[in-house]
Amino acid sequence: MGTLAVVLASKKIRTFEHLYKAEVTGDIEEFDSIFKIVRIKVHYTLKAPAEKWEDAKEALDNYLHLCPAAQSVIGCIDISHELTLEPMPE
Repeated sequence: MGTLAVVLASKKIRTFEHLYKAEVTGDIEEFDSIFKIVRIKVHYTLKAPAEKWEDAKEALDNYLHLCPAAQSVIGCIDISHELTLEPMPE
């Protein structure tokens, strides 16, 4: 969440706790009696002004190469992510 929040902040999109959250799930499979994490799925939810939605989508498309955690496991664990955008609360 932190790396994406930094990229969003560079686009002037706020990521306060009541505006930004992530739900992370994963899949574990057994290989030769050893359990391994094989997939991580991250679903972000962001409340932002509609005029910032394209910037938010661009941030999602580009933050992984900056993320130390993702870069540590890419190639070993399949990572997928998606973003649900909601209108900014009044």
